This record gives sequence, structure tokens and C-alpha cells, in this order.
Amino acid sequence: IFEEEEVVAIVAGVQEDGTRIVQFDGDVSGLIERRGAIPLPPYIQRDPTESDAERYQTVYARTAGAIAAPTAGLHFTGEMLESLESEGVDRTTVLLHVGPGTFKPVEVQDVVNHRMDAEYYEVTDLAAEEIEKTRASGGRIVAVGTTSVRVLESQTDTWGRLGSGSGWTDIFIYPGHSFKLVDALLTNFHLPRSTLLMLVSALAGRELIREAYDEAVRQEYRFYSYGDAMLIT
Repeated sequence: IFEEEEVVAIVAGVQEDGTRIVQFDGDVSGLIERRGAIPLPPYIQRDPTESDAERYQTVYARTAGAIAAPTAGLHFTGEMLESLESEGVDRTTVLLHVGPGTFKPVEVQDVVNHRMDAEYYEVTDLAAEEIEKTRASGGRIVAVGTTSVRVLESQTDTWGRLGSGSGWTDIFIYPGHSFKLVDALLTNFHLPRSTLLMLVSALAGRELIREAYDEAVRQEYRFYSYGDAMLIT
């Protein structure tokens, strides 16, 4: 119940992890627009401001649904994307609705026992065609952000072929993973003991990532969502 409007919701179910499925009696998207706030990550310990509505969003996002921004994409401006295109860099987009599990630390001794929360993703026919065309011409697949990596590795088959489709993925990528599609990654500096840090270590190797983080500390780079990025090639 808010100041001048009443909202009714029922708990329709309880998940195994204790989270609830809630059904609203009206337009929940409109309610979120009117009453919601930008969902900053829990390690940003301040209230969201008006500037976050613009800054904590990529210039190419189009579909609402994620609870966190794909922060590697925050580094791009429209002008930068145009410049890359003029240099012959092809670009396409995939979709992943980031869930709260992205902030869940790995607390088990053996990472094999960690379970990821499932997240919804989509790869359009056009995106799959463009990526396969790039590979066929000898180009490299450079993912922007760990979210893109999880989509591409989930949707690529055993033989390395990417098809269009949608669904839910709970893929957990950690050292030892054999990458089927992704050649390089632009990503921010992540929290210790996070699944995101394990993913980048799987691509670059633990030792190289350790060296990169040591260098970032020496150079006073900024970490996490509003921080700097590194390109893993």
C-alpha cells in the first residue's frame, strides 16, 4: 500500500531456496516505474540517485527484465559504437535477464557443488546468423560482459555451432571449462569468491587474472559496477 494507491499481491508459491513467487492484481510494470528505484548492487552502499537512472544502464539495452546492469557495457557510448562500426567491427546483441543470484558468493569448498540461479536468455535468428558469419570469415567473437558469455556458451552446441533460441540457463563457468564459442572478453573487475571472477579465470587462467588484479591495485583502477574494465584476449 502506497500513499494514494493500493496494490494487492498474493504469494503464489515458494521456491526450494525460500524465494517467493508473487502475483500482483494489476499492472506491475507501471507500479515499478512509479514507485521503484534503480537496483544498485548491494556493495554500493548508498541510495540510488536520479543520475543512476542514466549511468547504470547501457546505451543499447532495449528489454526490461534484469535486476542488474551488464556493467561491462556501461563503458560504451553511442559515439564509440559508431566508431567501432566504421572500423569494420560487427556488432550484435543477445539478451540475459540478470537475476539476484549474480551477487551470491560461492560458499562451498568445492566449486563443483555451487548451484547458479537460472536466468532467462534469448538469441535471435539475426544474432545467431551474424555470429556464425563472423566465425566463418575467420573473425573472433568478443563478448562484452560475463552475461554475454553465459548466453553464448549456453546456446552453443557440443560441435561449436550457435543456434537461435531462448530458455533458462544455470550454467556455471569456472576454471576447467572448455569454451565453445567465445574468444575474448571485455569485463569489469569483480568481487572475490564470486562466480564472475571464476568465469574470467576460466578464460584467462588464474595466474594471469591474479597479475591483472595486482596491476589494477597498483594503478588505482576502480573495481566493480562503476569501475574500470579489462580486455581478455
